[in-house]
Amino acid sequence: MERQDEANTQIIASTVPHPPCATLPQTCPGRFGELPTAAYLHIPFCRTRCRYCDFAVTVGTEGLIEKYVRFLLAEIALTPSGGQGLDTVYFGGGTPSLLSVEQLGRVLAALREHFGGFAPDAEISLEANPGTFDCKKLTGYRSLGVNRLSVGVQAFQSHLLALCGRSHGLEEVYSSVATVRAAGFENFNLDLIFGLPHQSLADWEFSLSEVLRLEPTHLSLYDLILEEETPFGREFLGGQAPLPGDDDTVAMYLRACERLQGQGYRQYEIANFARPGFRCRHNRVYWDNRPYYGIGNGATGYVRGARVERPRRLHDYFAWVEGGEFPAGAPVMPEEELADTLLLGLRLLEGVEVNALVQRFGHLAVTHQLEALQSALERGLLILYDGRLRLSVPEGLLLSNEVFTLLV
Repeated sequence: MERQDEANTQIIASTVPHPPCATLPQTCPGRFGELPTAAYLHIPFCRTRCRYCDFAVTVGTEGLIEKYVRFLLAEIALTPSGGQGLDTVYFGGGTPSLLSVEQLGRVLAALREHFGGFAPDAEISLEANPGTFDCKKLTGYRSLGVNRLSVGVQAFQSHLLALCGRSHGLEEVYSSVATVRAAGFENFNLDLIFGLPHQSLADWEFSLSEVLRLEPTHLSLYDLILEEETPFGREFLGGQAPLPGDDDTVAMYLRACERLQGQGYRQYEIANFARPGFRCRHNRVYWDNRPYYGIGNGATGYVRGARVERPRRLHDYFAWVEGGEFPAGAPVMPEEELADTLLLGLRLLEGVEVNALVQRFGHLAVTHQLEALQSALERGLLILYDGRLRLSVPEGLLLSNEVFTLLV
C-alpha cells in the first residue's frame, strides 16, 4: 500500500503483510519446487472499522468467529504441504486478539499437524488491539507458542484516536502495554501513524516521547495512506487541510528516525525499527520476495511461482472453501518477479545484492532494470556500492515512491 502524491514524499508503509494468494495443488508445475515455510493467517473481525482502513474486515459479527475458525481449519487441511515445517506464522487482521485461547489453539494445532510442525525457534506473531485482551488471554496465547505481539496503538492523543475511529481510548493504550509485559512478552511491536488529519508536529513529538517511554522492542511508523473507498479517502484525498503538509510529514518522519536511533533502535526498513535481535522475521519473507502461504478471507499467498487471492467478502470465502477448488493462480513471470524483488528488497536499508539477482534472474534482465533506475542513481536516490543496491538515507527513503515507479 502506498499513498501517491505529486511530491512523492510520502513514505511507503504496510503493516499488513504484502497481499496474500491462494495455494496451488501440490502437483502444480512452477519455477519453484520448494513450498513455503511462512504462513499468514487473516482474522477479519473488528469491533469498529477505522476510518482509514480498506482491509478485508467485518464489523459487528463476532458471533461468526467460531464458524470462521472452522473454515480456517478446513482451508489448512486443503493446502499443499510437504511436511516442510513452518519458520514463521503471522496472524493479521482485523483483530486476531478477538480469538479465544481455545480457538487460537485449534488453529495452531492444525498448522503444526498439517505442515510438519514448527521450527524450534519459530516466530509466531499476532496483532492485538488495546481493549481486546487481558493478562489471562495473553498468557494463554503465550502457552500456545505465540512469542511476538504487534499492538495497534496509532496515536497518543484522545482526539486523534477518536478521529481515526479506533475502538480504544488513551488509558487502554498504557494498560495494554502493561498487560503485554505482565503476560511475559519481551518481543512486541507498537504501531504509530503520522500524517493524520489535525496532527501537529507537537502531537508527533509527544507520541514519540511516550512510545519511547514504553520501551517496546520493535516500532512500526506508518505514513497515513488515503484509500478512495474509506471515510478518510472520501474526505481528504484532495490533500487539503487539515492534513499536515508534505514538509511537516517529512519532518515527522525524519524526527522519528533521529529520536529512535538515538535511543538504541536500528532502522532496518523504511517504516520499521528494532532493538538488536528483534527484527520481524516474518515480514522479512515478504521483503525478500520469498514464497508464503496466505490463509483466510482476503488473504493472498505466493506459492510455487503463482499468486491467488482469496475472496474478500466473508460469505464468498465460506463458499470458496466449501467448494474445495483452489485455483492454480496467476503465474508470476520472471520479469515481474525481478521487479517485485527489487521493489520489496529496496525497502530494506541494506538493499539488495546485485550478484544474487544476476544468479537468480540472469545478467540481461538485471542490467535492464539497472538501466531503468539510472536516473535515480544519478540523482543520488539510489547507491550502488560494494555489490549492493540500496536507497540513500534520507533522500532515497523519502522519495522511494518515485524510485519504485522507475521499475519496468
